[in-house]
Amino acid sequence: MSTTIALDQPYVLTAEQIEFYHKNRYIKLKNVLDSTTLEHFNQVISKKVDELNQQTVPLAERSVYDKAFLQLFNLWKEDSAIKELVFSKRIAKIASDLMQVEGVRLYHDQALFKEAGGGITPWHADQHYWPLETDKTITAWIPLQETGLEMGPLEFSAGSHGIMEGRELSIGADSEMLIEKRLKVTDFKHVIEPFEVGEISFHSGWVYHRAGANTTDRTRKVMTVIYMDKEMKLKEPSNDGQKNDWETWCPGAKIGQTINTPLNPVLY
Repeated sequence: MSTTIALDQPYVLTAEQIEFYHKNRYIKLKNVLDSTTLEHFNQVISKKVDELNQQTVPLAERSVYDKAFLQLFNLWKEDSAIKELVFSKRIAKIASDLMQVEGVRLYHDQALFKEAGGGITPWHADQHYWPLETDKTITAWIPLQETGLEMGPLEFSAGSHGIMEGRELSIGADSEMLIEKRLKVTDFKHVIEPFEVGEISFHSGWVYHRAGANTTDRTRKVMTVIYMDKEMKLKEPSNDGQKNDWETWCPGAKIGQTINTPLNPVLY
């Protein structure tokens, strides 16, 4: 099956949608993918996750972090069909238009499969882990099925990218407790909504987000693609996670220089 035409066809954003993203640093967009395309990628990504998954610890015995999801990275390197989705100009252009930059590079992709009975994904901000010089980063969160509230869809604290507190916290029980406590004394809207088939969300690196538990008997399957401004420069890592990300996702990149490595191609 070829999905090239659908994945390269532009998705036109309105000025209102770009303004909404700029204010809230997240947005949900309907009908980015059609049901046939989504089911195709559901099958190919699920197959690859099954092949590569090495988690053997029973769900009940895992940490809060490991109960949240199975995660596998840079599947575009593992499967040419998955690469079609990760390299989609349609989705990359949305990322570029929302951030109002001239183009985007790949930071990395990530499959996030929340198993049946899987726990919460604690409050966190992604960019805690990223050794990137600016906030021109964005993640496309692509559910591979209709995702009701009972499956644990992504939740957002709209506009919370301006909060400095909690940025030093790695994802886990502490980040869930401390960030939730901080958000409760703000006016930021807590957005919890289901995702329709083909609906995708985009969120910036510093906006706080979480997901509920998956209380169904089915796996919540999500593919994510993380984009950065194509001119993004590497910064001096400020924690171990950022040092690890530099070595893993931007190998060979130099501090203060544009992150132009074979793992970080320009996608739009």
